[in-house]
Amino acid sequence: MASLQVSPTPVFTPLFIDGELKSSSTSSTFQVVNPYTNEVVGLCSSASSEDCRDAIEAASSAFHSWEISSLAKRRDIFLKAADIVSSDRYRTKIIDAMTAETAATQSFGVYNWGPAATILRTTAGLVNELRGETFPSISGGHVMVQRRATGVILGIAPWNAPFTLALRAVAIPLICGNTVVLKSSENSPRTHALVVELFQEAGLPKGVLNFISMSRESSPRLTAEMIAHPMVRKINFTGSDRVGRLLAAEAAKYLKPCILELGGKSPMVVLDDANLEDAARAIVYGAMAHSGQICMSTERVIVQRGISKALISAVITLCEPLKAGDPSKNLLSPLFSVGSAENVLDLIRDALDAGAELLLGDLSRKGSIVQPHLLYDVKPDMRIWEHETFGPVTLFSVFDTIDEAVDLANASDYTLAASLFTTNLHSAMEISPRIRSGYINVNGTTFHSEPLLTVFGLGGSSGYGRFDVEHFTDKRSIVFHPPQRQYSLLGNLKSKL
Repeated sequence: MASLQVSPTPVFTPLFIDGELKSSSTSSTFQVVNPYTNEVVGLCSSASSEDCRDAIEAASSAFHSWEISSLAKRRDIFLKAADIVSSDRYRTKIIDAMTAETAATQSFGVYNWGPAATILRTTAGLVNELRGETFPSISGGHVMVQRRATGVILGIAPWNAPFTLALRAVAIPLICGNTVVLKSSENSPRTHALVVELFQEAGLPKGVLNFISMSRESSPRLTAEMIAHPMVRKINFTGSDRVGRLLAAEAAKYLKPCILELGGKSPMVVLDDANLEDAARAIVYGAMAHSGQICMSTERVIVQRGISKALISAVITLCEPLKAGDPSKNLLSPLFSVGSAENVLDLIRDALDAGAELLLGDLSRKGSIVQPHLLYDVKPDMRIWEHETFGPVTLFSVFDTIDEAVDLANASDYTLAASLFTTNLHSAMEISPRIRSGYINVNGTTFHSEPLLTVFGLGGSSGYGRFDVEHFTDKRSIVFHPPQRQYSLLGNLKSKL
């Protein structure tokens, strides 16, 4: 079927528990299938309940020493990891694994590898935030507030940007002094395991980072068991809002906090005075990168009437040459499954039945391959407006007034990222804060985040919490009371001691 070259022998990915590579205690495995060639490209250990418990207990045991390790030691490990991941050896490892497991294009593989060193070095610098404060106590003594690690963190990473997002799932928790059990996606365990391999090569002590993978069938049960384990203190998850809700509900049974970075339906608002070429290029990049399989993809374009025809024409012109197919030959990859491809087309057909106009696209798929689609006159009451497509699709809606634009941008349960195009600084300063989104990029694509800030939703279907020091440490207060303190209940009474 395809010319994409993958290893003729499926690559085996074991578990990694307490510093050792291990097969499942039950010897169970599952297959990883390339979504383009449909070939088996990997065989992965499928963890048992015992394996999950062992990983959590290893992390709990390692926590006692890692929590009190010097900040300089943690920083140096991260800086060494940054140097290692910058090598051509890791570049090749990451791109090969991503291409095999997720049918990503080489350019998107480079995108996953390229920022890794910067992420690690930026995270290393966060040791400067791990400081406390002191101030006088109302008791007449002194108060010391410390930032202390939370404990064992369960990190659950997705398949779509597998190396970068697995790195994010573990990096800030680790630098803060937590220990981590990383649960991989069943679609990309080999790529996720490279994060663990990198940290071990950099000198991370055994047990501090553990790696668990499991089959799709066993995942719901085992994940629930891991969340319930008393040694797990917090869960971070990046993925769909559907799964995020299930995990949050499970964690709520035990009042365990979650960091959830979920879906997006990112709007780009384009005013009449915008630079048309810049806006068009940002739309196409934001909507079509990785075939739209990015939580910050530009799924909605809300454009002022005066520039709408010219902008739409420019976007169509840029999209027409983009073709999805063999990721070794095309700029756009297949989608990660046939089911995902059919869901994208179902949402488009539903919108057309409700009155939207198809500007580009053929309403067909070849396996999991879907070509770019553009829709016009899409309204908030349509299902495609409300649901993340996770495909190469963007929607156009026209507005007349600024208030109308803001209302349309905010007419969504997603709050992850947004964009505003205008050449008027006053308009940018006035309008951007009115868009309810964790990120508002002015004159830039929605698909952008800063290493120091990462991505964060403001609740709803985009989730809540942030990957930062604040969310992976606890503030603990120690109050030093003065000697011979008086207590009103006792008055002048004295003990006989």
